[in-house]
Amino acid sequence: MSSLLRKVFSRRTLVLAAGGTGLAAGGGYWFLNSGPAYPQSTRETRRAPPPWTPPSRAEMLAALKASGQVKSGAAVNDQDEEFDLLIVGGGATGAGVAVDAASRGLKVALVERDDFSSGTSSKSTKLVHGGVRYLQKAIMELDYDQYKLVTEALHERKIFLQTAPYLSHMLPIMLPIYKYWQVPYYWVGCKMYDLLAGKENMESSYLMSKGKAMETFPMLKTDGLVGALVYYDGPSLVTLADPQLTPYTGQHNDSRMNIALIMTAVKLGATVANYCEVTALHKDSTGHITGAQATDTLTGASFRIRAKGVINATGPFSDTLLALDDPTHKPIVQPSSGIHITLPNYYSPRKMGLLDPATSDGRVIFFLPWQGNTIAGTTDTPASVERAPVAPEEEIRWVLEEVRRYLSPDIRVRRGDVLSAWSGLRPLVRNPSAASTEGLVRNHMIYVSGSGLLTIAGGKWTTYREMAKETVDTAVEAFKLQGRVKSGCVTENLRLVGSDGWTRNMFIGLIQRYGLETEVAKHLSDDYGDRAWTVCSLAEPTGKAWPLHGKRIAPQYPYIEAEVRYAVTHEYAQTAVDVLARRTRLSFLNVHAALAALPRVVDIMADELNWSLSERKAQIARAVAFFESMGLPRGAISTMPAPLPRGRLEKAWAWVTSGFGLGLGGGGVKELASGTSLRYGRARFEPAELAALTAAFDRHARSVLVDGEREEVVDRARVRDAVCQVAGYEGVSEKDFEYVLDEAGVRERDGVDFDAFIEICGSLKEVAFSPESVVKKHHRLRIPVEKSGGGV
Repeated sequence: MSSLLRKVFSRRTLVLAAGGTGLAAGGGYWFLNSGPAYPQSTRETRRAPPPWTPPSRAEMLAALKASGQVKSGAAVNDQDEEFDLLIVGGGATGAGVAVDAASRGLKVALVERDDFSSGTSSKSTKLVHGGVRYLQKAIMELDYDQYKLVTEALHERKIFLQTAPYLSHMLPIMLPIYKYWQVPYYWVGCKMYDLLAGKENMESSYLMSKGKAMETFPMLKTDGLVGALVYYDGPSLVTLADPQLTPYTGQHNDSRMNIALIMTAVKLGATVANYCEVTALHKDSTGHITGAQATDTLTGASFRIRAKGVINATGPFSDTLLALDDPTHKPIVQPSSGIHITLPNYYSPRKMGLLDPATSDGRVIFFLPWQGNTIAGTTDTPASVERAPVAPEEEIRWVLEEVRRYLSPDIRVRRGDVLSAWSGLRPLVRNPSAASTEGLVRNHMIYVSGSGLLTIAGGKWTTYREMAKETVDTAVEAFKLQGRVKSGCVTENLRLVGSDGWTRNMFIGLIQRYGLETEVAKHLSDDYGDRAWTVCSLAEPTGKAWPLHGKRIAPQYPYIEAEVRYAVTHEYAQTAVDVLARRTRLSFLNVHAALAALPRVVDIMADELNWSLSERKAQIARAVAFFESMGLPRGAISTMPAPLPRGRLEKAWAWVTSGFGLGLGGGGVKELASGTSLRYGRARFEPAELAALTAAFDRHARSVLVDGEREEVVDRARVRDAVCQVAGYEGVSEKDFEYVLDEAGVRERDGVDFDAFIEICGSLKEVAFSPESVVKKHHRLRIPVEKSGGGV
């Protein structure tokens, strides 16, 4: 007994026990303090922060023009008007560079040809991802460059939570597993991803049983399902439209992040102007760039901007500015388009995204909850550089086909359920200083031309801050600004506008003070941060018992009229599209809802910008043209929506044209063109159409004996031939047709009777409706791992 006690209480045993206890305590402490860190709530955060109104666009233009009036040899005070840096491009990259440069004390100007975030930066996959797929490529191909991409992205991913906590949330993504051997393969890969993240990891990946996976994602196909693996990629930038969501849910609200960067740069002293196009570069006698000629595209006024250095941050349009610098320039951008579609919220759960790592042609597709709806994408198709790319119908159908492969068979995936569809250009670039045989750069490229034009191109949303840091470092060296900077890069700890007074409970204060609906208050808190107090101060009473404030511009979405006024007065919105597409995301969520809200949005903006009747009509026409690039079928509306009448004269004329108030005239929101009601919702047949379908059935039918009675049927193999002979059904694809046969349960039948034939035709109209009669073929590429999905 004594020998046993000596062994149990020996020095070695006690050391091991103490070590094990310490290790367990340390592990427990780490676990309890792991996960995302959120700002602490205090009594101070219950109050509105100090108001801040940025300089107006007119004041910004005046400052830009003043720099161009500087003459060589002018007084020192006049020389102070010259900018240290002129940044061309107001997307994620340009805005990030402006924040970095202004935070170092440089005098910064930024101009954007269209609106801030109007291009690629507002059309991403809505994810800020660490790069779990990059890690796979790094391991399988022993590629150190891919490994560096992963470590850089993981570091930047963590910074999003620190610098913009109200915009940043984590997103769990499910990886369905349909083969047992994939379980250890995916588990080991994701655990290596967690390990690589180290202290910057936010949540650990974990396995799910088949039952738990179905409980979490009930829309998932069960046939062959083994289980699922869940990993956390994010933070994601988000507006939570559903107040029931957990803090780990949400998607990347890219344009709101872009606006937050722009406004942060303004608060740091930068001069910015949207709708200001660079038309020429000015050079001195030695050929060095000294500034640019710019045109205000809203007024046509042209002016000169002087700067010590010019930065080209125009993304897919980089070659345009490079050609202004050197007409012999060879293009470096090889753009490809990626399309996304928005579906109703019943297509996915509100708390989980889904990743299909191996689609039918080997590409990667995301299926994500986003602001109360669901988005699916993306694709990769060679494209030309254009300002308003349109999602090709063939690509939309491919995404729908992939969605069908993963969803339960009792969910009918219909073409008419696509609420909006958009296409964004990926600016894949080749370094012009590299050998001609070298391929595209893996991440981003910084290049300084002989005349001093600094170009930053490529990259993605996740690493915008690191790209900006490298760009400003290069600019300080290239343009000899060492004496002008006051510090090094500080953006790793610089909180963006809206962050300082925000907490996760701030929306409760908005409800209590302004009487907002919970959904609206949460949306404002998560979109604007502490600036939501200013938005609410612009809200007008609803005149109802509840809510007291917050008139919605679309009944089913939480956007309110006060946001329109705020966008004009505090965020430089100049057009209706700016508000409906980028300050709010209504056109991305539901293009038809955006169309319905358009006249009221234009009316509110007219109050702030003093628009005439002709300008309001022009705004509506431009917005409708933009909506056609967002999935609104061309020709789907017969008459242009009319502006809401303002003033006695307009109201009197509207009364006359409406048939003296009897509704006999035209005007108002555009009505759907003939036949459009057939394309959306439940399929209905016009009498002539039903007669044509009946005639087609009769031409192909044969008589058979069924239970002793004669019945007319069409052989299953000939059903498609019969359908395609009817006008409007000629373009039905074989995949859509086969899908409908499965839905109707007639695939195994030898013949199809008339009732089943009509059911098939009705299903085709729901599932296979195409907004354009001609589907153009596009060459699709397999997306390389380093360029697929998650950001731009």
